[in-house]
Amino acid sequence: MKKIAVILSGSGVFDGAEIHEAVLALHAIEKARASWHCFAPNIDQLNVINHQTGDEMDEKRNVLIEAARIARGNIEDVAKLNVDEYDALLLPGGFGAAKNLTDFAVNGAECSINTHVASACRAFALAKKPAGYLCIAPIIIPMIYPNGVKGTVGKDQAAAAAFNQLGGQHVDCAVEDVIFDPEHVVLSSPAYMLAETISQASAGIDKLVTHLVELT
Repeated sequence: MKKIAVILSGSGVFDGAEIHEAVLALHAIEKARASWHCFAPNIDQLNVINHQTGDEMDEKRNVLIEAARIARGNIEDVAKLNVDEYDALLLPGGFGAAKNLTDFAVNGAECSINTHVASACRAFALAKKPAGYLCIAPIIIPMIYPNGVKGTVGKDQAAAAAFNQLGGQHVDCAVEDVIFDPEHVVLSSPAYMLAETISQASAGIDKLVTHLVELT
């Protein structure tokens, strides 16, 4: 059975991993007859958001501990991710990808990426093992792959401009579609950058994960 490493960024769309995307992705992996194991950085979140009001809360939460809620405990520190043990990599979106895995939410195209997340992603890229990025997580792609790598965040002009400024080649994409760069074996799909329903998000996620597993 093929094994997919999944990097989460917390729990909750506004300050961590987008929960619908994460669960849909894990379900899609199982439907494709593969297995998954989750990872997350063992760091504090940039901030904590009240998902009912949208207000920032005066407290701290740990990305790994919060992500463990989604993974039901089946999760480890991303620093322990060994590329040799997995066939592919998948990163769901949510603002955590822009706040915790990177600081894109603060610094835009001048952003940096968490050291351990970068090491994990680069290991898959160097091994030419397939990787998939969802929602805003594709902003990481040009930080990992050579200049000109193709990817998508959907049709958001500001994020697309940042993707290009970081060295990538952004391709506009409908919610149900997937952009594949065969040279670098990397896939991306907009998910909730465009989706208005769970079903819409599921269409692109299922397509990406199916392709991801086929590439292993």
